[in-house]
Formats: sequence, structure tokens, C-alpha cells
Amino acid sequence: MLSIVIPTLNVAPAFGPTLAALAEAAFVGIAHEIVVSDGGSSDGTLDIARAAGARVIEGAAGRGPQLAAGAATAEGDWLLFLHADTRLAPGWVAAVEEFTARPENAARAAYFRLALDDANPAARRIERLAALRCWLLALPYGDQGLLIARNLYRAVGGFRPLPLMEDVDLARRLGRRRLAALGHPALTSAARYRRDGWIARPLRNLACLGLWFAGMAPARIERLYR
Repeated sequence: MLSIVIPTLNVAPAFGPTLAALAEAAFVGIAHEIVVSDGGSSDGTLDIARAAGARVIEGAAGRGPQLAAGAATAEGDWLLFLHADTRLAPGWVAAVEEFTARPENAARAAYFRLALDDANPAARRIERLAALRCWLLALPYGDQGLLIARNLYRAVGGFRPLPLMEDVDLARRLGRRRLAALGHPALTSAARYRRDGWIARPLRNLACLGLWFAGMAPARIERLYR
């Protein structure tokens, strides 16, 4: 079974489309569950989750702790971690089934290709930069999803309860040889780029990544990020 784990915190406006995209699994008959790990939403997020048939757990806010908690309660042999504002493009089930059907992939994790829901040419530039980052550094971010066998997830220690950079931390522990690109798009909201700037936002992300590699504590990086 596939367990889809989604951390949430007041994401109601974007959450419905994300869950609607996941409904494809039911139509093609793949056994799956959706685990929503919430950090204290007060905007209707949980009502949307329950209406979609998701199993909801509630706990402390923070993407790292929420992902770890969701994984701990998930029942599937495979785990798919997904952000609440990321919609998998039609055909995602076939891409997942093709990857999980190969026995050798039980020792690897896979990520989707970043796509932004904006026609601005700057969005295409950010998508290309994300692909370059994955190719050069083997560092997919959380908005690209992560598909991983439960046994491998446990073997590498899973998500650590970090307030920020939990996706980079796990990708580093997996390493290049245990990461694979699916090539299938994951359409992610570009709202934060429109809000913060198409140049300023990527530069801030890059600065946070640099501070992480320099050894700064994630809690301090989060304060700068926020």
C-alpha cells in the first residue's frame, strides 16, 4: 500500500486541488491512504482533509516534526511525502507504480519534477534552476515530493524534527546514488514567489541553503527565513 503523508497548517485555499489530484489513485485502483499531519490549523484545513477521506493526526507545528509524525502512523510499504500546495499532474499513479514495481528501487527514493503554476517566464527559470540543483547537488526540495520505501526511510533515520531544511537533511543522508528523478511534474503554487519576488525568493532560499552547509543551526536559519 502507498501512504501519502501531507503536513498542513492553515492551507485551506490550496488544499482542495491537492487532494483532488490524489483521487486519481482511487480511480485506477491503487491501494492507498492519505495521512494529514496537522500543526494546529484553524481555517478549515481539517474539514477539507476529512471530507476527502484522509486520516488526520494533530501535533506540534513544524514541517519536520509533522512529516515524522505522519510517517510514524502511516501503514503503507511505500511512503509519498507531499506538500499541501503541490498537485501531482495526471498520470502520477503510473509513474509511481513503474518506480515501485522494480525491486532494485526499494533501495532508492524518487522525486518529481518541479513545475510552478504561473505563466511568468521567471517561473520557467526557477524550474530550470531546480532541475540544475538536483543534477549538480542531488538535492530535491520538499515541493518536489519524495517517494521512498518504508524500510529505506527507516534505515536512513527518516525525517528529523527540524524546523527548516528537513528535506535537504534527508536528501543528504540518502545521497546521490539513492535518489532518482521520476520526470513527472509536480505542480506547486508560485504564490510565495509572487509575494516575495521572483529574484528575492530564490536568493533567500539559496542563502538558507548556504547557511545550512556552513553549519548554522536550523532554528537560526528559520528565524532568518521567516
